[in-house]
Amino acid sequence: MSSASTTRVNSAGRGARRRRPWALIGVVPFFAYVVIFLVVPAAAVMVEAFRANDGSLSLTNISTVLSSTQPWLHSYGISLELSAISAVLAGILGLVGTVALVSSPSRMVRRLVTTGCGVLANTGGVPLAFAFIATIGNAGIVTHLLADLGFNPYYHGFSLYSFTGLVIVYLYFLLPLVILLMLPPVEALRQEWREAAATLGASPRHYWQKVGLPVLTPPFVATLMVLFMDAFAAYATAQALTTGSVPLVPIEIGSLLAGNVVTNQANLGDALGLGMIVIVGAAGALYVFVQRKTARWLR
Repeated sequence: MSSASTTRVNSAGRGARRRRPWALIGVVPFFAYVVIFLVVPAAAVMVEAFRANDGSLSLTNISTVLSSTQPWLHSYGISLELSAISAVLAGILGLVGTVALVSSPSRMVRRLVTTGCGVLANTGGVPLAFAFIATIGNAGIVTHLLADLGFNPYYHGFSLYSFTGLVIVYLYFLLPLVILLMLPPVEALRQEWREAAATLGASPRHYWQKVGLPVLTPPFVATLMVLFMDAFAAYATAQALTTGSVPLVPIEIGSLLAGNVVTNQANLGDALGLGMIVIVGAAGALYVFVQRKTARWLR
């Protein structure tokens, strides 16, 4: 390299170093937002979970939450089961839909689907619960149409306001999220791999078994972690739909915050929140680990 080129490189490096402090200023509002609305509340929950009514540190709240004689441990089991089932069902159906979408030759279809997924993935809360109640509730439009045809699902064990109903509602916003998250990994599957497998005599089934699915497994697992965390933390939709008939941890915390405090256990809600932080943190750590394994396949 000539001396002039070396001088230009050194000058560019010094300029980049001089601009770096100014570039960091742009992310200050983001970090401030994270600290104020995420780190500080989470730290407060962690501290208050170990605080007794008299202000001293104690494990009473934690032991109460983990006691098999109390309903709180059961609510964790229901929340974990609901989140896992919803995530797995949405992941499998969404992966199939994503592969079909990528295989579509129409760009217009892909744009419409991805745009719709962006809207549906952020739909939730009371409006979503009301939409399902008006559609397949016990007095919903679809329920009446089925009843007129001689089949009322509520006479055969189905109920929207149950565990099964929550799974169906959760799929509404989890499925579009799967498509948005799995679209880049599926698009990263190179056509050369498929052609090479076909040249070597591999059938489409063998291609997916030996090439496609192994490559998609890490991002798929990462997507499942995101779906699990999303379903586990959902509150407004479940509360509006079941009014607490399904004992979920977010609903129990909301009930405690609303004033239904157990005698001499004012910080029990913080202990429940600490459990949620631990579970979501573990799922998030697994997501980060899998994403690092996935990065090399998406380059």
